[in-house]
Amino acid sequence: MRRRVYVVANPAGGQGNFDIKELNSRFAAAEIDWEVYFTKKWGDAETLTRRALQEGADVVAAYGGDGTVSEVAGAMVGSGVPMAILPGGTANVMSVELGIPLAFGDACNVICYEELTYRPVDVGKVDDGYFLLRLSIGLEARMVEGADRSLKDRLGTLAYGLSALKALAAPQPIRYEFEIDGQTLSEEGIACVIANSANLGRSGLQLSPDVSVSDGMLDVFVINSANLPTVMTLLTGILSQEAKDVVAEEIGVEPSQPRSVRHWQAKEVRVQSTPASNVQCDGEMIGETPKRVSILPAAVQVVVPPPPLTTMPVNGNSTVNLTA
Repeated sequence: MRRRVYVVANPAGGQGNFDIKELNSRFAAAEIDWEVYFTKKWGDAETLTRRALQEGADVVAAYGGDGTVSEVAGAMVGSGVPMAILPGGTANVMSVELGIPLAFGDACNVICYEELTYRPVDVGKVDDGYFLLRLSIGLEARMVEGADRSLKDRLGTLAYGLSALKALAAPQPIRYEFEIDGQTLSEEGIACVIANSANLGRSGLQLSPDVSVSDGMLDVFVINSANLPTVMTLLTGILSQEAKDVVAEEIGVEPSQPRSVRHWQAKEVRVQSTPASNVQCDGEMIGETPKRVSILPAAVQVVVPPPPLTTMPVNGNSTVNLTA
């Protein structure tokens, strides 16, 4: 049976690099039967993913930014059908996390192998919605809120830089009250992040090396008002190093200054704040605190590139390639 791949595509994705001719060429060469559904508004990706599952998709691929990817993933929880990612957004953090190529054609090729490689990925749940990356309260939420679609279409990732500068100009301390796996905690800071992934959109740049999308845990970070270097790193992680240096110079902080944050791990977190604050989740605003957050371990299987081949000697002379 030919593999059936349904692509749920957000044409408003920041890169605008969706190439249906190239997709057809790559999939035809691999004898893949395919369909494309285009979204028009928020919520369509979930509806179209469920349609694809009902029609017997072998793989559902999400084209767009991290918000689209998370929406598709949420609709696939419990389906048993693998998900693929075709990066098309402004940041594409989950693609970086999983080593998926950012070039459109190369990402299509990941779905074309005769035998697919999967990575089990945890999915976060907040109220009745799902996320793959993180939700945040405070400065990062203000940054996302300030970088609307029209600004991102004009400036790309620089839109976040401009919004970050505005947010950093007047950081607002917030009192966070947590219930973390039944334990009550309180902490004051200017940013709170509840993360499934610590990746900030560039290889090697992350909130903490201890965070994994496959460890079955949430990671809770609070950044206090004295720790602007960490805030600057968080807010500008999706930018180039040059842009990060510009932001650092504007706020008078060296990017290399020591970082310190409060960090907890948990399976379930309830957070409320004083004052009540807006919350962003994977690039979308989802209302105000309080929020209840939990983790669904290995809830989605994501198609990833196969392991690299290594060269091993045979009888000390010729060589063969073995999967690492």
